[in-house]
Amino acid sequence: MGEVRFDGGCGVRVSLVMGSESDWGVMSHASSILERFLGEDYEVGIVSAHRTPERLFEYGRGLRGRGVRVVIAGAGGSAHLPGMIASLTTVPVLGVPVEGKSLLGLDSLFSIVQMPGGVPVGTFAVGKAGAVNAALFAVSIIGGEDEDVGRKLESYRAEQTEKVALKPSGFAGV
Repeated sequence: MGEVRFDGGCGVRVSLVMGSESDWGVMSHASSILERFLGEDYEVGIVSAHRTPERLFEYGRGLRGRGVRVVIAGAGGSAHLPGMIASLTTVPVLGVPVEGKSLLGLDSLFSIVQMPGGVPVGTFAVGKAGAVNAALFAVSIIGGEDEDVGRKLESYRAEQTEKVALKPSGFAGV
């Protein structure tokens, strides 16, 4: 998995952020998917809704101007990061609840999914599956604008289909 990088520069279409370093264990799975489909056309960084509020406001308000098309935001606990980013931009925000030390990530899931009407955040499953699916969803958004990315996604989906056996291994019946 790649190193954590975030330069706040221009020219990336997907921004992957997390609330703290401890979220990288989950969010690195999203990074791997983005690397596969977008190469270096994404950024990674840490923006804490509670500990770095000035960074959060600068980040959220600057997304569209930097050309970012999709944000994937992962957070645990109170998980305010995706909703706060969504309140600062019209760029689509995909929220990934990260399992914390208590409540099995349900606190994060409920926080992200219960956004008030008018401030949408696409919410995914808790943990690795959510990170992978958020990244694939971001890739599908980019793939709607970029035929090369769209073809890569179609190929990936075909690979997924080919991996499914017709019958369980060891089945001796008809």
